[in-house]
Amino acid sequence: MISVQDILNEKGGQVYTVSPDAFVLRAVEAMVENNVGGLIVTKDDKVCGVITERDYLRKIAVQGRRSADTKVKEIMSSPVIYTTPDCSIEEAMAIMTKQRVRHLPVMEGDTVRGVISIGDLVLRLTADQEVTIKTLQSYISDNYPR
Repeated sequence: MISVQDILNEKGGQVYTVSPDAFVLRAVEAMVENNVGGLIVTKDDKVCGVITERDYLRKIAVQGRRSADTKVKEIMSSPVIYTTPDCSIEEAMAIMTKQRVRHLPVMEGDTVRGVISIGDLVLRLTADQEVTIKTLQSYISDNYPR
């Protein structure tokens, strides 16, 4: 079983954060600078929310608000939906699908160990399926090592 920790081992545990009192424009700039689709919102080293591109689109752009005048805490998603390092990637995908989120913090107690995206899960599942397909093709064609 492939776990969320396996994905973090491959991609790293870099976590980008923003304060709930920062303006949304700063959060968007940080997402662009770091080429990520979401940030963990922290206050006093505690996770209090998540802000994503989707939050920006739905709560700023569509509502006609100004990102330079709106604070992160006004549009962040909270409470935080998260997973743990020992969670399987299938379970993580089920959480993301059910909760309709694309970014999932990986928590161990109160500590954020990393963030996984739906793209991370799809890439890993696709790679694993390619290996399975090649193994089965080799077995069928009688080229499987014995």
